[in-house]
Amino acid sequence: MQLHELTALEQGEGIRRGDFSALELTKHYLSRIERLNAVVGAFITVTSDMAIAQATAVDELITKGEAPTDPLLGTVAPIKDLDLVAGVPCTFGSQAFEDFIAPVDADFVTRMRSSGLVMTGKTNTPEYGLPCYTENLVAPPARTPWDLARSAGGSSGGAAAAVATGLASVAQGSDGGGSIRIPASVTGLVGIKPTRGRVGSAPLVESVGELAVIGPLARNVADAAALLDTLTGGSPGDPFVLPQLPRGSFLSAARKMPKRLRVGRYCQPVLADTAVHPDCLAAYELATELMVELGHDVVEIDRPFGPDAVAAFEAVWDGGVAALPLPPEALSLMRPLTRWLWERGSQRTGADVFRAVQRMREVSRSVIDSVYSCDVILTPALAEPPVLVGELREDQNPAADFEAQKAFTPFTAVYNMTGQPALTLPMMWNSAQLPIAVQLVGRPREESTIISLAAQLESARTPDPVHDLWH
Repeated sequence: MQLHELTALEQGEGIRRGDFSALELTKHYLSRIERLNAVVGAFITVTSDMAIAQATAVDELITKGEAPTDPLLGTVAPIKDLDLVAGVPCTFGSQAFEDFIAPVDADFVTRMRSSGLVMTGKTNTPEYGLPCYTENLVAPPARTPWDLARSAGGSSGGAAAAVATGLASVAQGSDGGGSIRIPASVTGLVGIKPTRGRVGSAPLVESVGELAVIGPLARNVADAAALLDTLTGGSPGDPFVLPQLPRGSFLSAARKMPKRLRVGRYCQPVLADTAVHPDCLAAYELATELMVELGHDVVEIDRPFGPDAVAAFEAVWDGGVAALPLPPEALSLMRPLTRWLWERGSQRTGADVFRAVQRMREVSRSVIDSVYSCDVILTPALAEPPVLVGELREDQNPAADFEAQKAFTPFTAVYNMTGQPALTLPMMWNSAQLPIAVQLVGRPREESTIISLAAQLESARTPDPVHDLWH
């Protein structure tokens, strides 16, 4: 078995035992990045020298008996190119920032450093993280390794491509409308969007409406939970920071059997009136069957709201685009979709956006109140299997592009509005050997419940197929 075939937790254990060093693991991944990155479009920037220095430092700490206790010690975890790593380029997926060098670390990056994780570079993202596909003008498109003609999703598409292709142990992503869960779904990974406030955003400010959060992508639930433990935390100035949990809480949840749960389920799309593909419905039904077999109570519930209530989310979304602190040259370099969103947002007044945030909060409260009797909500992750690169993008008609994205991802943005934790779990592989996932949603601040349930389902489902190309 090659090093990248081990789980991230197995890699961490192997490094501590001395089976191999952090430097060996890092060089193994750097070699694979050099060979395969151009194929899958996972990285915008590769930081080989920094990674080797970090791995060497980890090995020295282990030799001295001074290594951090993080179970992912010495494993490789790249950073999405929307987030800051001191001294490393941060393009935000845009030509306007190709020469920008981050002056400081994001707070969560500092936590990753102090925990002994190794950062091999900055992963691919669409311009300013806006679309649900990763196709920009600074790097090749991010592709799912299960079919290189198909997109790895977005906006954490590069992170997903890196982990799914065996170019990283785990990866950090961010999610403002599904941007962790969508890429995880189309690449066969576990993606966790934590509760709003679980991971602080400093030094960057919160997005308009506080939609975006930081979270993990990994090959299994336990690895994702372990990375979430590392990411969790904030600074005193964070407006939504949650109390710090005991170290290792989420990994413990992944290793704990859940109690008997009441699971509410719905499969009617929320953001758009669109059909749900039979494969996505089959995964949803399979998850339901497994839950019932495992002793949980599954009940039908109504979708939280219909497309008529989506206008508030859209006003907050494009209002946030118009509020981005962009350099003057950015306007002429924008992709057509970005410019369309920026122009639409620029036409809204401050009062318009404020009212939209208020409306979104009202809707969110009613959504949470209406299903609080359920421990977990089950939905399809997406309305379609993985789509072709370029299939959703329509540069000549950005409005149609935006509608196509909503139709592809009609289940995810709801829970950015409410701030609830949500997780996508690969549930089956269709006839084309493409991964099909489901979404599990928890009550606010109850990530542990969906992590425990996801781990239980993961152990009960059909094993993943072997993809020899990446071995």
